[in-house]
Amino acid sequence: MRDVGSIITAAAGLGAKLVLRPHRNLLPSCYSRYVARMLLTITNERTPATDLGYLLHKSPERLHSFSLAYGKAHIFYPEATPERCTVALLLEIDPIGLVRNRRGPSGDNHSLEHYVNDRPYVASSFLSVALARVLGTAMAGKSKHRAGLVDEPLPLTAKLAVIFSRGGEEAIRKLFAPLGYEVKAERHPLDENFPEWGQGPYYALELRKEVTVRELLNHLYVLIPVLDPDKHYWVGDDEVDKLLRKGEGWLKTHPERDYIVRRYLKRRGRLTRMALARLVDETPDPDAELEKKTQQEEEIEKPLKLHEQRLNAVAEKLKEAGAQRVVDLGCGEGKLLRALLKEKQFKEIFGMDVSYRSLEIAADRLKLETMPPTQKKRIQLVQGSLMYRDKRIAGFDGATVVEVIEHLDEPRLAAFERVLFDFAKPSTVVITTPNSEYNVKFETLPAGQMRHKDHRFEWTRAQFQDWATALAARYGYTVSFFPIGDEDQVVGAPSQMGVFQR
Repeated sequence: MRDVGSIITAAAGLGAKLVLRPHRNLLPSCYSRYVARMLLTITNERTPATDLGYLLHKSPERLHSFSLAYGKAHIFYPEATPERCTVALLLEIDPIGLVRNRRGPSGDNHSLEHYVNDRPYVASSFLSVALARVLGTAMAGKSKHRAGLVDEPLPLTAKLAVIFSRGGEEAIRKLFAPLGYEVKAERHPLDENFPEWGQGPYYALELRKEVTVRELLNHLYVLIPVLDPDKHYWVGDDEVDKLLRKGEGWLKTHPERDYIVRRYLKRRGRLTRMALARLVDETPDPDAELEKKTQQEEEIEKPLKLHEQRLNAVAEKLKEAGAQRVVDLGCGEGKLLRALLKEKQFKEIFGMDVSYRSLEIAADRLKLETMPPTQKKRIQLVQGSLMYRDKRIAGFDGATVVEVIEHLDEPRLAAFERVLFDFAKPSTVVITTPNSEYNVKFETLPAGQMRHKDHRFEWTRAQFQDWATALAARYGYTVSFFPIGDEDQVVGAPSQMGVFQR
């Protein structure tokens, strides 16, 4: 493994502009000589080690550079052999530009401190944002050429050249050791030429574990900002959703869960309480195995191209209703959201789903992290249950519920009805659900079986219309019914749609 100095030299040789800048708290002199930018390296030692490039969607053959709001990110490979492959993520951050491009505190107190800082050197919230921006597909667990390797643990070593830890090595170990990492933290002196100055709050960190690339990246994404005392981003409700998505599968059981949540959310009491409440909520996730169970339904309906017809029909009804602000409840992997984004009429699009995993896939498919700012303002993804009142879904012009109600048992369906029609009260609601009468026309579907293993029911046309008509009357709506797909004279269309308006 090359040392930090040679990796930086390699980056310079590949075109990364390296400029030394002063910094706050006397960053160790050994790093002021070598580390001109924030640096993360990940090494794979399982043959063929270069499979790491496929998992990261970044070829070892060239330098990858990306423009960020606060600088540039470069990805390159200091070494790439069948036995050992190392990828490096190098961030160029302009600390002066950070101050000039934002509203600073009033007055002149400590004005020099805003310019003389450690932001270009120390792994911080900037690195987390860069990970999501340039390695978002890898974090979502997607790999076109090595799909079978996505969930396979690899012998990985991650090194962070400089991290900040006011709590010392113990604080670092409390975060990473419970996740199974072998942790090595080397503390840097404030200045090796003046040993009497003592040790600083900066460490070089090395983590080793057999772990999937996706898990490692998500662990770093969450835990680096926990150590960072100067997070650069505004913390709002959407940060709770990001935390829960990236922390899925491990944060809930982490012994330092409360500390992680509190620090990640910058000690915002309301947001911390919201995140912890959702983490300890034992309500079953109805979409926990959605990807696996949905395959059967997709294969059955594939010859009809039914899903595409549903999305087009739903979007058309929203357009006819004049809706501009739309919430898609049970948005899943974002297929309808993507269709709505193509229509300029929809100025605000809000996707909600109970599954963190589905939202992560949706964000990746929509390319949310790289979406132009004007487009990104139109869409928001949040985690939430359809069983509970949520002020975030109130007041929309339109709401869509596409192939969702059949996944709800009777008590949960009743709760959903109240949440949507009594509390959220959108002007237009579009609901689709399978027509069970049509099932006899699917040759691959055994008699008496439903299209999806997670369906709690599949209604006939009469059953759906009875339910929808009673629902509309109860909450002051009118409802119209439309077939989706080619309509058979005997059994009707494969899917059915109800459009509620008030």
